[in-house]
Amino acid sequence: MTSNATRETVEVRRTLRAVDGIRFPMLSSGPAEGSEAVVLLHGNPGSCEDWRHLASVVGRFARCVAFDQPGFGRASKPARFDHSYTGHARHLGRVLDALGIRRAHLVGNDLGARWMLDWAEQSPGRVASAVTVAGGVLLDYRWHYLARIWRTPVLGEFFMATPSRRIFRMLLDKDEPRPLPRVFLDRMYDDMDHATRRAILSLYRPAFDWNARSHDLSRALREQDIPALVVWGARDRYIPVEQADRQRETLPSAETVVLPDSGHWPHVDNPEGVASAVVPFLQRHLG
Repeated sequence: MTSNATRETVEVRRTLRAVDGIRFPMLSSGPAEGSEAVVLLHGNPGSCEDWRHLASVVGRFARCVAFDQPGFGRASKPARFDHSYTGHARHLGRVLDALGIRRAHLVGNDLGARWMLDWAEQSPGRVASAVTVAGGVLLDYRWHYLARIWRTPVLGEFFMATPSRRIFRMLLDKDEPRPLPRVFLDRMYDDMDHATRRAILSLYRPAFDWNARSHDLSRALREQDIPALVVWGARDRYIPVEQADRQRETLPSAETVVLPDSGHWPHVDNPEGVASAVVPFLQRHLG
């Protein structure tokens, strides 16, 4: 369901920024400054452009920013960047500090939702609300088939080196309930150079017990009880919709919205449906 409120949009500005020597493109809408802001985080693989529609809607009533994380999109891709969840969370914090954002309303898809919740644990009191879109703290989760390939040495490297544009489109689109926009798939493929593929392999081969760390993080965040909204596609083939309900083990007050005809990228395959869920939530919690 959509409304006039989610169809009215404002200009989205694209600029280049740099923090700690890492350059990245950033989308922004609404006021150019302000200590409170909505922050949109892409997943894997992805870029700030995935959020252009939502940024154009949120900018009507709040400062809104979205940016490429190191190793993804058109951001710098340094070989020695710490591609752990905590490494990406620390970078997120440094960017928010540089932008003067002290009170953040975080919206994240896929791994972006996990990075933002790692930062929430590191920065209690600075997260005013959280929206997880097909992601978050995944408890007792069994990796999807691509992740199992990426996690396997040699096989992961071989797989990353082989897909053509046509095969890439087919892999991502074949089980989606709605065809993903060609421009989205082509942009994702174009951004996945060798450095991004190396970053993905690093993210999926953590040097710690991934499930144990997830349970520790869940317990820590449960005590914060951050106001939260969970948005999921009912036909997500990467992270099953059952994980949507399990987000309440981490975010006890979370509201849940399941979009019946969406997959893993509901903000891409149904941007107005996502905006219809996210916008009222943000408006209630913005200071």
